[in-house]
Amino acid sequence: MKLSLTLACGDYDRTRALRWGLVQPDGIDLNYLCMPVEETFWRTARFKEFDVSEMSMGSYLIRRAKGIEDLVAIPVFPSRLFRHAYYFVHDGSGISKPDDLKGKRVGVPEYQITAAVWMRGILEHDYGVTPRDMRWMSGGLFEPGRIEKQHISLPEGVVVEPIPEGRTLSEMIATGEVDALITARAPRTFRDGTNRVARLFPNFREVERDYYRRTGIFPIMHTVVIKRDVLDAHPWVAMNLYKAFCAAKDDFVRTFDDDSAMRLMLPGLVAELEETRDLMGEDFWPYGLEPNRRVLETLVEYTLEQGLLERPLDLEGLFAAETLETYRI
Repeated sequence: MKLSLTLACGDYDRTRALRWGLVQPDGIDLNYLCMPVEETFWRTARFKEFDVSEMSMGSYLIRRAKGIEDLVAIPVFPSRLFRHAYYFVHDGSGISKPDDLKGKRVGVPEYQITAAVWMRGILEHDYGVTPRDMRWMSGGLFEPGRIEKQHISLPEGVVVEPIPEGRTLSEMIATGEVDALITARAPRTFRDGTNRVARLFPNFREVERDYYRRTGIFPIMHTVVIKRDVLDAHPWVAMNLYKAFCAAKDDFVRTFDDDSAMRLMLPGLVAELEETRDLMGEDFWPYGLEPNRRVLETLVEYTLEQGLLERPLDLEGLFAAETLETYRI
């Protein structure tokens, strides 16, 4: 009899074969629950409702640095994204370059979200703007009342204030009550036709490509975690799930070779695919620890620098040991 497990994960091209049952992990009857990532992260961090779930990479690092080991990751990264397109500024703020952020009010949905960790790290290491240089304001992007999903401690000199009750960051960036916004999603007021909100980097595609050429980093946002008690009872689950996620990704990558009919409604998909392969190689979305070591080391470094980790972390200790070794026939 197969082991029944519930997986909470987003709707991604690289995981759809798992969602639809076209790829099935050996020995596992997988119940794939598709829901918004914010809901998945909250329910996982607060209540551990799912046997297996997608999780914010930054939140996972924070938990492990606190010594909380009730969740164990496998080196699967369902969400990655260059983040230069997600620095937004109020049109009347006078901000036209990163250095102009110094002394400004900067909104963030949660200080700990992985996107914000990457974006603060990029500001500090590429542009010399540190978290202490800004006044942080946190709250819901689209809905009032958002709070940090788990407790964090902030370093001296970093101030984070909640936005007023009943308000949203999407509104406040448009009115100028916050000068800038660092976020994982574009505010609704960015495309409302009023031109009150702009990007800090209007040429973000060029900036992102230059960033990758210089660093080799394609930022990791999310990982996949398994409850510790599931692994204690069934150690083989980690490797079988890892193999299934890899197979599902490979299943979709093969569709790129059939370009007579596009799987995605993007008119420029062929050009984008060719440019991506020229820049990043054939396997531009790798799973596994070794292909992602530099990216993960950088994320741990940024999270530690920003005072969100209570201690340094060893990468090998973050992932199920079975997934870090390869077998050969």
